[in-house]
This record gives sequence, structure tokens and C-alpha cells, in this order.
Amino acid sequence: MSALSIQEVPNNSTAMAPTFLLVGMPGLTTAPSWWTAPLIAVYLLSALGNGAILYIIALEPTLHRPMYFFLFLLSVSDVGLATSLMPTLLGLALADAHAVPASACLLQMFFVHFFSVMESSVLLTMAIDRALAICHPLRYPALLTRGVISKIGLAIALRCLSLHLPLPFLLANMPYCHPQVLTHSYCLHPDVARLACPGSWCSIYSLCVVLSAMGLDPLLIFVSYGLIVRILQGMGSSEDRWKAGQTCAAHLSAVLLFYVPMILLALINRLKLPIPQPSHTLLSYVHFLLPPLINPIIYSVKMKEIREKILKRLQPRKVDCAQRG
Repeated sequence: MSALSIQEVPNNSTAMAPTFLLVGMPGLTTAPSWWTAPLIAVYLLSALGNGAILYIIALEPTLHRPMYFFLFLLSVSDVGLATSLMPTLLGLALADAHAVPASACLLQMFFVHFFSVMESSVLLTMAIDRALAICHPLRYPALLTRGVISKIGLAIALRCLSLHLPLPFLLANMPYCHPQVLTHSYCLHPDVARLACPGSWCSIYSLCVVLSAMGLDPLLIFVSYGLIVRILQGMGSSEDRWKAGQTCAAHLSAVLLFYVPMILLALINRLKLPIPQPSHTLLSYVHFLLPPLINPIIYSVKMKEIREKILKRLQPRKVDCAQRG
């Protein structure tokens, strides 16, 4: 069942209807079971990988350091983001359920954007952390104490709440002049806000939210890496530059994985490029679902301590067996 075959909401100005209508993956709506298995596999692998990192960092005292605390927060945001998307994605995949109640749609919208901004904030914090560690190695322990780390975590949570908590309440009371058919398989605030009547200032608020987070954070990350590159160029030996660069490789990969699809989507929408809808929808899935899946692999491969602690936990305890014998 396609979105076009669903009965549309009248075009006259009305309060929010009890349901929004989602659009599934183009070309797969006739056989929703075809993409159910890959979707569930992606989610389970994401939960398993991020869960392993959360477990290792929580239980290993040697990993209770700023860099790993930020990695812990990144895994929390990845799990939260993937989990927020699953209700509507699985509803479409398993039952071809296009209609979603307005309250559920707004709730999903809040959590999707909350964890998206959280991931962006954590990536920015990790970039600043690496810049401090490389540019000021002697002052680094004094700059990032446990008290400072706790305040940073609290600031990230407050930032996410303050930016996105008002949006569901604003959108719930907006007049709508367009059919309430969304263009994605999940609820996003730009998608919902575009259905509001012309002149509604909620769209301006939405734009300010996007620019204050997804626009500002990549710029500050770019500045942080500019400082890192300048310091690396001044290092005497190539070995020192290699070691310092290796500590940034995993984080830089996570940054590119998160922001590149988002920037491409923004350019496609802004420039109205003639991109086929399946490609546009697939790029949206890549932006939201690929980072939670790939980030644990990147950090497990690039960060030696994480990899060693995971392997250590997976090894059988031979010492106890030998003592019993």
C-alpha cells in the first residue's frame, strides 16, 4: 500500500489530525517482509556493539577517563537513536502500517532529534577533548577533572532538552493546511513543520534549532581539527605525529559518518536536486542507522584499549579451571 493510496487529509486549515501518514521505502511497499530481516539485523547488531562498549567502559576502572566517558555517551546516543526509529520502521516492515497517531509521532520526533543532537554534541566534545590532549598534554589532566566531565555531561543533556522539548508542544497546537502525509518512514520536525499553515513561526524556530546544533557543531569540530593539524605539523618526529594522529582517526571517522549524509541530504533539499526518491530515502536511512552500526566497529578496531578489554572479557577463565584441577 503506497502513501498515495491512503486517504488524504483535506487541505483546509485544521487542528492537528489524530494521525500522520508515513511513507515506506519506495519499491518495497509491495513486499514489506523483504526488508524486515535486514532492518532487525541492523538494529540488533547496533545494540550488541554499543552494548559491548557500554559494558566494557562501565566495568573496567582503567577506562574511567575523559575520552572513554565521551565514548560511553556516544554509545548511549547511538542506541537511543536506533531505538527511537524502530517503532515506525518495524510497523511499516511487518504490518505495512502507514498511519501513526499524532501523539506517538511527536514523541518519536522528540527522541529522534534529542539523540541526534546528543550525538552531535558528544562528537564536538570529543573533538575538543582530542585538541586539548594534543595541544596541551601537560595541562590536560587538570583541565578535564571528574567535576568538569560531570558538568559537560549535564550540559549536553540540558542542551538537548532545551532545544527540542518545546517542539512537540508547539507542533501539537499548530494549524495545518496540508495533507498530513510525511515524506519519511519516521517523524522528523522539519517534515511535520512543513505541513503547517504559511506564516507559522514554528518553522523559523525549527531552522534556529538546526543551525544552533547541526550547523554550529561541525564548524567547531573543523576548528578543533585545524588546531590539531597545526600542532602535529610542529612535532619533531614522524612517529610522534603518527601516534597522535592515530588517537584522532576513530573520532574523525565517526564525524564523517554522521555529518556527510546529513550535509548531502541538506544540499539535496535546499538545491532541489533531481535525485530519485529511493536514493533520497536510502541516504536518510544511512544517516540515522549507519552510525550506530559502524561506530562500535570503528572504535573497537582503532582504539587498542577497547579492543583488548573486549577480547579479555571474551576469553574463558583458564585460571579458575587450573586451580580446581
